[in-house]
Amino acid sequence: MQIDVLKNARRNISYGVVNRFIVLACPFVERIFIHNILGAEYLGLGSLFSSIITVLSLTEMGFSGAMVYNMYKPAGEGDTARMNALLNYYRRVYRLIGLIILCVGLLLIPFLPGLIEGEPPAEIGLTKLYLIYLGNTALSYFLYAYMTSVIVVHQRDDVKSRVNSAVKIALTATQIAVLLITKNYYLFSLMMPVFTLVNNLWIGWRVHRLFPQYRPEGSLSTKDRQDIRRLVTGTFIQEACTVTRNSLDSICISGFLGLTLTGIYNNYYLILNGVTMFTGLVTAAFTGGIGNHVATKTVEENYAEMKKLDFVYLWLGGWCMICLICLYQPFMRLWMGEDMLLPTSAVVLLGLYFYLLKLGDIRSMYTSAYGLWWEQRYRAIGETSMNVVLNIVLGKLFGIHGIILATMISLFLCNYLWAAAITFRHYFTLAQLRDYYAYQGKQSAITFIVAAGVCLLCAKLPIQGDIALLMARACICVTIPNLVNIAVYHRTDAFRYAKQAIFRR
Repeated sequence: MQIDVLKNARRNISYGVVNRFIVLACPFVERIFIHNILGAEYLGLGSLFSSIITVLSLTEMGFSGAMVYNMYKPAGEGDTARMNALLNYYRRVYRLIGLIILCVGLLLIPFLPGLIEGEPPAEIGLTKLYLIYLGNTALSYFLYAYMTSVIVVHQRDDVKSRVNSAVKIALTATQIAVLLITKNYYLFSLMMPVFTLVNNLWIGWRVHRLFPQYRPEGSLSTKDRQDIRRLVTGTFIQEACTVTRNSLDSICISGFLGLTLTGIYNNYYLILNGVTMFTGLVTAAFTGGIGNHVATKTVEENYAEMKKLDFVYLWLGGWCMICLICLYQPFMRLWMGEDMLLPTSAVVLLGLYFYLLKLGDIRSMYTSAYGLWWEQRYRAIGETSMNVVLNIVLGKLFGIHGIILATMISLFLCNYLWAAAITFRHYFTLAQLRDYYAYQGKQSAITFIVAAGVCLLCAKLPIQGDIALLMARACICVTIPNLVNIAVYHRTDAFRYAKQAIFRR
């Protein structure tokens, strides 16, 4: 059974856009109230604990990806019995993961004070607040969390988007009300596990309604479990590298530069991550369909498809990079005030960091769909190790600039060059790798030239007032980069495909 990739992608993107907007907007509102009522240190405290919990959640990283990979074939063939056995195994392992996170998290309590430069807010007990964050994360692995794999395999991310949107709005409204009434950060944080429980129950109910044939029962053979463990090892190493990037940055900033700068950095990263989530709508919308195509189409057909998707995605990524660099500062002044700004040079680095993240996203979808996690293990270990070492060395030498630059260097060398070589060696061909670097290099060079011109034009605008400046820069960022791209690419096959198959729909 082949999935209608474009039809499902349109639906996923429609609901995904709404969800990403809500997930992006809600933290903005939350952080305004936290900053105004409690202060900047509380922003840094929440960012630090979130980063620690992200590192703890690596226990799960790799398992969910491996399970989804193993479900593509039985879902496509209608093998319900095997799907149910995989879900049963998934459920048992997820419960074990939740217990492991809880136990390991408790062992870290004595080390919490050493992760903060200076003193935390006097009214807060680090251990009590940390236990709330830890409990929320452990809880997320129980009940019906494993059922999200069914949604991904059948390319129905819209289900998760709708549920997450409603729960996020309710959580934010409740947290703000608690903060306004009590000014108590403990009660504010306690709302997280409550709504995590609601989210899991709701998704489980929706999946049961859509796919009543699936229920966790049956067992896998010893060979199946061995194959899954091998995949999990590879995906764990690869995903660990991905999810720890900002976590390591935040922990290093907190340890070297203090909670206040951690809060300021994470205000910027919140926007960057929100835009990353927005661009991730493309990859999320196509994930299930690409997995299906890798299983049913030839390598040559998939490479041709990847080039077309890559063209659209790099266009989107380059445009977002330009918007970030040009709009960050006036927006931040409006949102948080003059005292919560990073230097402009750090803003430029964050924009380039974002673009480096986007360079390999489409290619990595084919890497995952073909199950090349084990082959990526040394690359992921190398990137994480390089990131840690460079964070410490460059962070001490150059502060916030060094920490951002450290992540960029490890991203380009390991996540882009090394990872692409592995994918093309094992799935595509080395001849196609040269073509891949050539067309991406050409498109990126044009993007950087356009970005330099647009940023220079925005910097020279003789406009007073942050709102007027933000609006003027936004108009420039929306029109000029896209008009230049249309002028440059309108005669190419990739543009015609984008216009006919994606933009029009």
